[in-house]
Amino acid sequence: MRVLQTRCTDGFRSRCHWITRGGEDRAAAIRDRLRDAIVDRRLAPGTKLNETEVGALFDVSRTVVRAALQALTYEGLLTSERNRGAFVASPTPDEARHVFDARRLIEPGLVAAAIKRLGPSEIAAFRARLEEEDHVLHQTGPMARRAEINASGDFHLLLARVAGNAIIQRFMEELLARSSLVIALYGRSGASSCGHGDHANILAALEQRDAERASQLLVSHLDHIEADLDLRTKGSLPLREALGGRAG
Repeated sequence: MRVLQTRCTDGFRSRCHWITRGGEDRAAAIRDRLRDAIVDRRLAPGTKLNETEVGALFDVSRTVVRAALQALTYEGLLTSERNRGAFVASPTPDEARHVFDARRLIEPGLVAAAIKRLGPSEIAAFRARLEEEDHVLHQTGPMARRAEINASGDFHLLLARVAGNAIIQRFMEELLARSSLVIALYGRSGASSCGHGDHANILAALEQRDAERASQLLVSHLDHIEADLDLRTKGSLPLREALGGRAG
């Protein structure tokens, strides 16, 4: 998944200093592969990730696997339970709201920095992102929804890149990963489809160097995405009702 592919960063190395440089790179690659599978819901919330099984799949030691899993735990995509292991996170409704609260605090601040660095090549990159979104919106099939979420995230990550702050960019990568998991888990209709028009309007404001307008549009856009989430607390149905009547 394009938006979430990252290098082995200094922050990652600080969390896995006990393995070799080659081991760091292998751990980073495994982290990226697992992250993609989690965000795409190929690994469902609550799935246990066994160190031995993951190590066998990638032909690496448990030490390398443990570094990858700890990095994903740090990002909030896994939870670690004492004496039980690592599990794919299942964000609560409150945690989902906190993700979007954080984005509303951070992303408008990226606008002014991005406008200062916005040139022909950056505008062309944004337009390429919008073209990719438009292409994705016309896709059908089981992978279409995932592709929409990914394409939408790419626009926001590009804004962070253009802003030019490497630390915030890395944080945005983690925040967008959590957002993608939340949208995949709680999304109802098609916030990404609505978001395509929002993105075009945001880009127009950026090109006009109107930071206030772009920030307002960005916050409104995040509000639209969050409004599409079904964050109501739901109880479990009785078994008979859940199965639609008699099992036999």
